[in-house]
Amino acid sequence: MARSAYGYMAMWYRKIGREVHERLMRKILIEWRRAPSIVRVERPFRLEKARKLGYKAKQGVVVVRVRLMRGPFNRRRPDSGRRPKRMGVYGITTWKSWRQVAEERAARRYPNLEVLNSYWVADDGVYRYYEVILVDCNQPTVRADPLYSGICGREVPSRRITRRLRERQRKLIEHLKKTLLPKLKGGQ
Repeated sequence: MARSAYGYMAMWYRKIGREVHERLMRKILIEWRRAPSIVRVERPFRLEKARKLGYKAKQGVVVVRVRLMRGPFNRRRPDSGRRPKRMGVYGITTWKSWRQVAEERAARRYPNLEVLNSYWVADDGVYRYYEVILVDCNQPTVRADPLYSGICGREVPSRRITRRLRERQRKLIEHLKKTLLPKLKGGQ
């Protein structure tokens, strides 16, 4: 069966073990590490993934690369005295995924744009990189497109990301209600 161009792009991206791919990614990651943490990019790095998630090369659709620190969630060590076990520093995990954190940072940087979707791009020893697709709802070309009507249908932008209207965020909240609320109320 014949593959499409996007199929070949995805296949190339999955083959991490190849020497050429590794050398190329190393050069790219060195450049990205020196760049600011949130950068607007001209075109997506993983075009097949971006297209699958709703990206179109038109005015009003923007791609932003976000750099996040790798490793566990670190909290500041408290100044006042207590025994080390009760410091609340180690073993703490975030309830949000890193992808969600990347989306929120991009939304904060570009307040006039709405978050459409995001995807993982790369990891290195220190950072992880995500690309976030943002949409300008005031752009006439975006308003006319039926694909973006769910986001840009209203007169006033909804700021979906901050109000937890994304699918993953809703699922996370439902899961936490099922698992944590009974424990907090004195259940098992």
